[in-house]
Parts: sequence; C-alpha cells; structure tokens
Amino acid sequence: MTTDLILQGSALPSFLLDKLIQTTGAAHVNVEGMQRIRLKDGKRTPEFLALIPLLEGERLNWGFIPSGRRLADYRLIAFDMDSTLITIECIDELADFAGQKEAVAAVTEAAMQGEIDYTESLSRRLALLAGLDARTLAEVYKERLKLSPGARELLLACQNAGMRSAILSGGFTYFTERLRIELGFDFATSNELEIAGGKITGKVVGAIIDAQAKATHLDRLKAELGIDTLDTIAIGDGANDLLMMARAGLSVAFHAKPAIRAKADIAINQGGLDSLLHLL
Repeated sequence: MTTDLILQGSALPSFLLDKLIQTTGAAHVNVEGMQRIRLKDGKRTPEFLALIPLLEGERLNWGFIPSGRRLADYRLIAFDMDSTLITIECIDELADFAGQKEAVAAVTEAAMQGEIDYTESLSRRLALLAGLDARTLAEVYKERLKLSPGARELLLACQNAGMRSAILSGGFTYFTERLRIELGFDFATSNELEIAGGKITGKVVGAIIDAQAKATHLDRLKAELGIDTLDTIAIGDGANDLLMMARAGLSVAFHAKPAIRAKADIAINQGGLDSLLHLL
C-alpha cells in the first residue's frame, strides 16, 4: 500500500521540502492550499526520523497516510484518555487533593516517557492516594477535567462518518464512564478504583489496565465488530499507548512524547485533535 506524506501548518521552507522529497522518495508534490502539502508516494524511511525535529521546529503536523484514504474509510477510532481526550492527568489532580501532586506527577511523567513500567508506576501512585475521600473524584471531574481542543469536533465527525468509538485508558472508570455517556462513545475500558468506607484504598479492582491490556482490548473490539486492522485509528500520547497504536491501521501521536512521535504514522504537534481531520 502506497502512502502520501501530508504536512499541515505553517509554510514549509524550501530546503526542508527538498530534504523531505529526498528522504521519502516522493514522486510528486501537491500544494493543497496555504497550509497543506502532499508528497505523493512518500515513504517513511529511517532518514525521515532525523527530520522530525525540523518539522516540529516549523510548527508542522505531519502524517504518512495510505494514498486515497479518507476518514469515512475507517470504521473504529480509539482514544487514550489522560492528556489525549482530556487535558489533564486525572491521577495527578486527585493527588493534588491528597497533597501529593508533585510526587505523583513525577512518576506519571516517567511512566509516559517509558522510563518506568506502567503497572509499577500506577501501583506507586495509587499508594499515595490511599485514604483520599472518594468524593474527590466528582470534584476533579467537575472542576478540573476539560476536553482537549477539537475533541468534540473530531468525535462528531467520526460518528457522522459511521465509525465506532472507544476510550481505552490506564485511567479510572469514574472518568471514562462519565465521558462515554456524555460524549456518546460506544465503548470504554479503564481501571476501577477500589473504594471502601467512602475512601480510595490505593488499589484497583481486578487486573491493572496497562499497555498490553489496552492493545488486547482494541484487538477484541476489532474481532467482535468484524473490523479490519487497516480500518482502525488509535490516538495516544505516552509510552503506555504504543502497543495499542501498533494494533491500529493508523496511529496518531497527539502532543506526544518524542519516542511516541517517532513511531506514529501521524504526529499532531500543533492545534487540537480535530487537526486529524485536516490531515485526512
């Protein structure tokens, strides 16, 4: 399957365009408006990776997209939640109420960078929440949780195109279920916090939803719905999303860590989630 390299954002310097043509072997260059360029038959190569910092320096979004494919050609889209569908890390905000935000946020960042195993990192962070009043969950949802810019627009476009939608998160069911209902997602999978006596215990109910579990749930959805991998989109920002993204036909890194951008088909570095619509 051939791909096109799509560039979207600010004007592209001619020296960088020349380098992109050389490294991707693009056959043609089409200027599709002031802020969109298509390099036809552009191939992702090891040499392209060296140009990613230059693209980001020029405030460009980019993506290797199968030639001729549109949003309507896809049938399932899966979102990570924290720092992807929403602007916050819910566990960090819960930790703020426990006076542990700095400690928890440091572990969260290390986990998203891939420096700490996710299961270990979650266990360490949850231990710092033990004894926190469970009513804090509602306070975080009401006062601090905000959708990422463009989230509603992208989801609505996907729903209008007939796509199924899912939240696959290492976060918590209190938040994913409310978002599923409020936004009209078809599915949601995440960790269930254990609560006893009105307090968060610092544990989860059942097995932890980690990177492998997210990927497994995506595979399960594809199988149950009869959807081919090529017709699936997965969006994430951290190391815990890489396996899930690898199981999709189109992987999207949203304001992501460098290691995730380097492996994704699409990198949205500027603007909101609806930038994916402009790339497709």
